[in-house]
Amino acid sequence: MAMITRRSALTVIAGGASLAAGPARAETMSGRPIYPVAVPIYQSQFVADRIGYFKEAGLDCKLVQGGSGVKTREIIASSQGDVGIGDVTHPMQLANHGRAGRILMPTDTRSSSVMFIIRKDLWDQGITTLEKLTESKRPDGRKPIVSVSSLGGTNHVWSSYYMETMGLAEKVTWIGTGNVDTMLGSLKSKQVDVLVSSLSLLDESKEQGWGTLLFDGTDEAIWNKYIGGKVPVTCHFTVQSTIDKDPPKIQAFATALWRAAQWIKTHSSDEVYDAIEPYVGSTSRKANILEITALKKVADFDCVIDAASFARGEKVWFREMTGIKPLAMSEVVVPDFVLAARKAYPG
Repeated sequence: MAMITRRSALTVIAGGASLAAGPARAETMSGRPIYPVAVPIYQSQFVADRIGYFKEAGLDCKLVQGGSGVKTREIIASSQGDVGIGDVTHPMQLANHGRAGRILMPTDTRSSSVMFIIRKDLWDQGITTLEKLTESKRPDGRKPIVSVSSLGGTNHVWSSYYMETMGLAEKVTWIGTGNVDTMLGSLKSKQVDVLVSSLSLLDESKEQGWGTLLFDGTDEAIWNKYIGGKVPVTCHFTVQSTIDKDPPKIQAFATALWRAAQWIKTHSSDEVYDAIEPYVGSTSRKANILEITALKKVADFDCVIDAASFARGEKVWFREMTGIKPLAMSEVVVPDFVLAARKAYPG
């Protein structure tokens, strides 16, 4: 089990306390932030780039699209990227496998991307609940196919938990279909029966006549019924070796991303969209603004994980489906960088 050593902790604290306001060296630091796919949930990276917070923190950044949450995790693990954004289970998976994954800060308090989008033709046939879906068969007699961006990614972790709790998870076949275009394409071409994703993809599929909402796992009442309250779902993460190699760079990332979160908090959905449009152009302005508005309702603008929310998420993270062995909060969460950023730039 990966542990934060006393030396590593002191390095983090010392670096965070002295470097929040900017880099402690004259030269610009090259940086590689990694995001999974082109949807607004990853907007804090996009804003930090477009508004100039990375640059102001002394970073010369090239944002890289990983292609999925799992691929993003692999890029961070191999040190080909500095800071990734994705489901909190990604750094937990790394910690379980000797790569010392570290959560730098959360971005939300519940998932915004567990909307079950069913093919419109199946809905018209009367398949209007998850139970009815699992009772149906594909033309070749196989179980219904549920698509997520990547197996083990955010959509899969949370949608499978809902389905497990209802006793339905084993009655469907789960597949990963990648980025926005391929996810929507799999629904349009009827290669899958249900797509689990976010509001922007729901709106796009409805506009095109391909899909409609079957089950909304983002709804606060449904979330509270099955999950029980606030839980960090998405986070910025890295690995301890990247922290140890260059604490000033990680502090610069944390400072820029904290400032981006505060910018999002104080600007309208239209303004956020105008800032991030180059990154989310695969879906319409209307669809993206709907999702950005929804994200504001679940955002964690404090960017700090508390013990109660971590404990609440354990039943989802540490189960057979994820394969993650239980971790203490102190083994994976490193709050010092964001706390230093908050002190330098009060929200």
